[in-house]
Amino acid sequence: MIHQDASSEVREAKLETISCDFVVIGGGLAGTCAAISAARQGIQVTLVQDRPVLGGNASSEVRLWSLGATSHMGNNNRFSREGGLVDEILVENTFRNKEGNVLIFDTILLEKVKNEPNIRLLLNTAAHTVEKSDPNTISRVHAFCSQNSTRYTLEAPLFCDASGDGIAAFQAGAAFRMGAEDGSEFEEGFAPDDSYGELLGHTIYFYSKDLGKPVSYTAPEFALKDITQLPRFRNIDVHDHGCKFWWLEYGGRRDTVHETEEIKWELWKVVYGVWDYIKNSGKFPEAETMTLEWVGTIPGKRESRRFEGDYMISQKDVIDQIEHHDAISAGGWSLDLHPADAVYSEQPGCNQWHSKGVYGLPYRCHYSRNVSNLFLAGRIISSSHVAFGSTRVILTCGHGGVAVGAAAAQCIHENKKPADLLEPTSLKTLQNTLNITGQSIPGIPIEDFSDLVLTAQLYASSTLALTEIPPNDQWLPLEYPVAQLLPFQADTKVKVTATIRAKKNATIKVALRTAEKPYNYTPDLTLEEFEHAVTAGTQTITTEFTQTLGEAKYAFLCYYGDPDIEIQTSAVLATGLVSVQKKFNKAVSNDGEQIPPEGIGIDRFEFWVPNRRPAGQNLALRLDPALPAYSLEHLKNGYTKPWIASNAWAADLSDEKPRIDLAWEAPQTISNITLYFDTDYDHAMETSQWGHPENLMPHCVRSYRILDEHGTVLHSCEANHQTINRIALDSPVTTSKLTLEIDHPSATVPAALFKISCH
Repeated sequence: MIHQDASSEVREAKLETISCDFVVIGGGLAGTCAAISAARQGIQVTLVQDRPVLGGNASSEVRLWSLGATSHMGNNNRFSREGGLVDEILVENTFRNKEGNVLIFDTILLEKVKNEPNIRLLLNTAAHTVEKSDPNTISRVHAFCSQNSTRYTLEAPLFCDASGDGIAAFQAGAAFRMGAEDGSEFEEGFAPDDSYGELLGHTIYFYSKDLGKPVSYTAPEFALKDITQLPRFRNIDVHDHGCKFWWLEYGGRRDTVHETEEIKWELWKVVYGVWDYIKNSGKFPEAETMTLEWVGTIPGKRESRRFEGDYMISQKDVIDQIEHHDAISAGGWSLDLHPADAVYSEQPGCNQWHSKGVYGLPYRCHYSRNVSNLFLAGRIISSSHVAFGSTRVILTCGHGGVAVGAAAAQCIHENKKPADLLEPTSLKTLQNTLNITGQSIPGIPIEDFSDLVLTAQLYASSTLALTEIPPNDQWLPLEYPVAQLLPFQADTKVKVTATIRAKKNATIKVALRTAEKPYNYTPDLTLEEFEHAVTAGTQTITTEFTQTLGEAKYAFLCYYGDPDIEIQTSAVLATGLVSVQKKFNKAVSNDGEQIPPEGIGIDRFEFWVPNRRPAGQNLALRLDPALPAYSLEHLKNGYTKPWIASNAWAADLSDEKPRIDLAWEAPQTISNITLYFDTDYDHAMETSQWGHPENLMPHCVRSYRILDEHGTVLHSCEANHQTINRIALDSPVTTSKLTLEIDHPSATVPAALFKISCH
């Protein structure tokens, strides 16, 4: 037993000092990814999280779905799902949890962290005090865990603040901003005025459940009594719950750091008032058997402090997709600002303006300009209020967090401070390190001269040529214009045949369109268009285009008709192919065409978006000449997802035993092999509530074997579901040839591979 006599002295809580290479404060997706990324690069990390689970706004405590550049597949950012560690987490969650259970997502994040031996995880531990060794350097952070009554002193040469409010960065004296800049500072036409407000508020979600029997409800005294105080109360739908009520927002006129508890009480007032209205107003008879299953106890916070780095990303960076030499991650969510009066505002709940494609985020935004050993991750990175409307979303934050973790590890290995990595050689090392892990920084390929594949001769049993996307027995009505996105070579003239059926005589227009920027998927240039008269019944229409693209990039083969005309589709899903429609997606303020007010610096353009599977199918087309979309040389070009081209090799579906051979003039000693597969980067893998049609991405290779020159199997896999497979051989193998036997995922999906590397 433990027995202590009475003491006149104040007893101290238990104190533990932890010394490591890198301390990450905040365990949302940004901080979690920073910690894992750094640990995998071989340094010792302490991850401090003041909540009982990881994930922040994406966790079961808040229950916001994770999104980034894919934007619910409602914008023009094709193949834009974040790569690398973020992709690994999303693919794993979809594999185990396609229904979107937030509790399961909690466990996936916890498992990822606990599986890293270089991470010390401190849950329920709040960082509260910073010490500095000099005016520009943090030396220690003090934290307290309420669950084990332990005080921690955390010592490290490098720190990362991913806490959302910037608790450590603020105490350390890092320069910061809170609120909106005047539009003249960064020439931002979208900068809000005082009537709109300078801050985004908080939200608390709720979940309901149908018990199949009558359930009564008595609201607490603090619940909102007059629902008409909420101008959008008519938008309330009894079948909505969770993130569907994102507009139950409040706090943009208050101090979103120090008044969070007051904001929470106002949100509880609103939530319980909304449920009282649903249950007791008499307007929702179907709610009689429903009960309130869950209400958040902490709000999901959108905005507070933003800290200044050596660069501040602004509206033009997002809309003009400005290319930065130090890009280390990707963004693509809209400029998404909300009125400060939020749920009490007469204005729309959000004001979203999209760019024409994705953009790169600079490394210079991810460290403090005046605290020399402090990284920034998550929503507190260096951005203007307007650009923050895009950079703040969860997967964009996580993607940047991965880069911060890799940068911290490189700083430790090279004995440098964060800003030192801007030196060209160090920066290239960082970008390569990230891209090798699958980060896919926009426009920057892997340059790994130690990769033995670069010196190998490549041979394949077959290569898919786009002569035909074969038909099935399904048809798509031309209620909306539809297009097939295809990767074209420069100066290619093509003849295209489609099969249509019409209920009556009509006219159909066919157009060849493309994007002005070769890496975009917004058809802002029309090269050529034709009209075809069609008669009632089924028939083929052939269009011979005489115009060509001046450079290799994707093009849209567009078909315009009416609901009485249908076009035949295909069950074949090949890497880098997707069909899109000129249609709306209200979830992301897509009305079919973006028409901004004059003078706010936003582009006008059309939205062409895909349907989600199972509805999302390619068009059935015959192409003459065949498009050489799947060159074997793509395996060497350094890209691991579609970007300007498919960047993949794919086997012909008629090839019963697809195979790639790598041959060297002299024997090579190989210890590690990495394969980069396709898990459909166009599919938005929302982590919660949304749900997905399959847990295994249909494009992904499931089974393969690797053999040496003697036919000895070095490695085999029969149940793959992940994008990147890293294979460490039991012992190094010396061989002049490797063979990859790779099986088609299904009868309608050809085996495909973005890259293979050997070391």
